[in-house]
Amino acid sequence: MIRGIYGILKGRETIDGAGVKLYRVFGGSTTVQLTDPFLLLDFFGSVNPEDYIVGFPWHPHRGIETVTLLYEGKVEHEDSEGNKGVIYPGQVQWMTAGSGIFHQEMPKPLEGIEVAKYNQNPLSVKGLQLWINLPSYKKMTEPTYRNIKSLPKERFDFGEITILAGEYKGIEGPVRVKSDVDPMYLDVNLDGEFRLNVKNGYTALAFVVDGKAKFSPNVPEIEKGNLVIFNREGEEIVVKGKARFIILSGKPLEEPVAWYGPIVMNTEDQILEALADLRRGRFIRHKQVNIEDY
Repeated sequence: MIRGIYGILKGRETIDGAGVKLYRVFGGSTTVQLTDPFLLLDFFGSVNPEDYIVGFPWHPHRGIETVTLLYEGKVEHEDSEGNKGVIYPGQVQWMTAGSGIFHQEMPKPLEGIEVAKYNQNPLSVKGLQLWINLPSYKKMTEPTYRNIKSLPKERFDFGEITILAGEYKGIEGPVRVKSDVDPMYLDVNLDGEFRLNVKNGYTALAFVVDGKAKFSPNVPEIEKGNLVIFNREGEEIVVKGKARFIILSGKPLEEPVAWYGPIVMNTEDQILEALADLRRGRFIRHKQVNIEDY
């Protein structure tokens, strides 16, 4: 059964971090039931360093995972336990914040030999950040820091697909997160028809990064900047057109959500506890952060 579309969501321009201009595709209590287990998706992209150079300096996270996929430029990232690195175009930083960690991400223009290596406008920075919810019993798990330098990129007759997590036609992405969410994250460059099997009952979303495509036989083409929310019934998604888009799929947690900035828990009492931990200097519960490099 081919999935139909439940709805189309248009994002909004906003400012976050220390003053970074970005496009919030979705995020917040008004959309969480539709996008569960995915909490937030931001698109950032500019050729003007003033729009991004101030970055996202030190801030706390608890109860979620953050996934940064970079298309252009570079992002220097670091956590409070001394783990750090740089992601370049086609690379990913996937962090499980769990019980709590401080984190910073600083977008930068490419420099020197980096410009020639990636053949891009040296001032351009472009990418996506996704927040994934954690189930209640894993909210306070040990943090994990993943640096993903190599992603499976495969060519098919419909175009090219990059697999971050999950699998396509037997090809698995590098991130095999042991989570109830069972996430799939694909980046697709389409010129033709793309078919994807998804698990019945799972949330499925598609964000159009560029171009336009039909995400269901009975609806018009969807242009860039729009989020497609699919019905949860059906086991196949069919997309036709010429576009770049990401597809997300995951098992809904269907748990209460209490949200305060970069901290997402299940109850208001847990939010108050997190804020008290911040005030008292005990936010970091696990000093040993798991490191995974791909």
